[in-house]
Amino acid sequence: MGDVAKDLTAGTVGGAAQLVVGHPFDTIKVKLQSQPTPPPGQPPRFAGAADAVKQTLAAEGPRGLYKGMGAPLATVAAFNAVLFTVRGQMETVLRSEPGVPLTVGQQVVAGAGAGVAVSFLACPTELIKCRLQAQSALASAAPAPAATAAAAATVAAPASAAVKYGGPMDVARHVLKSEGGARGLFKGLLPTLGREVSGNAIMFGVYEATKQAIAGGQDTSQLGRGSLIVAGGLAGAAFWGAVYPTDVVKSVLQVDDYKNPKYSGAMDAFRKILAADGVKGLYKGFGPAMARSVPANAACFLAYEVTRSALG
Repeated sequence: MGDVAKDLTAGTVGGAAQLVVGHPFDTIKVKLQSQPTPPPGQPPRFAGAADAVKQTLAAEGPRGLYKGMGAPLATVAAFNAVLFTVRGQMETVLRSEPGVPLTVGQQVVAGAGAGVAVSFLACPTELIKCRLQAQSALASAAPAPAATAAAAATVAAPASAAVKYGGPMDVARHVLKSEGGARGLFKGLLPTLGREVSGNAIMFGVYEATKQAIAGGQDTSQLGRGSLIVAGGLAGAAFWGAVYPTDVVKSVLQVDDYKNPKYSGAMDAFRKILAADGVKGLYKGFGPAMARSVPANAACFLAYEVTRSALG
């Protein structure tokens, strides 16, 4: 089996592990990100992550935490296969001699290149996922006539809130039919690129730096599974710690109403979120995202490394 096939296989296994471990946290993150800004004096739909979990379980049961998993599950093979394969091929290009370990800086460059490639898969997949995860929160929100313009900026339009999707394919059909065809599936591509390029550069850099720190040098081939778990968890935390506001902008754009949009683009969404909620508005759902990032990415990197090693 060639290196590309090995990376494809190991990336698929790693992505599946990441998804199973992390999806419930991701659901809560998106619900908190996409809940409308309440009218002055009114409490938000969810008081925090724990309250979002309680309400989701009460209204939808445990299955509600895995809502929207069909879209990423269907594409997890392609997403992670591309991520790890492009990274592997960039490692080959950057490596000075066959078998020589890459420096942390070279891993940063390889991660950034992989981030460009996966953005074009992540954008439509996450649009579908976000619509499914957010619709229960959006459907219960009514627009407030007395709300200020700034507060109303993050309130989803009622037409969007009224749409009920039966599943990932239903979302895709609706977007293709009513939101500009295939182009509609790439709504939020700019912030997706911003998140994936910078986030993966940081993630793979931190992963390699942590492994080398534990190993005491560039040769990390003898590290045990515990060390890989630590490195993977720290890498995931670094990813989300660095790019979270970009993810918030992406999410609000992707659940915004097509016919009556509140945002004209990524920068407009950024400005309106700041005006309505301040800096804290750019960190809605940050707790669940960070809680997810450590175990999910630890599982992903461990599964990738173990599978890659088993394949030779």
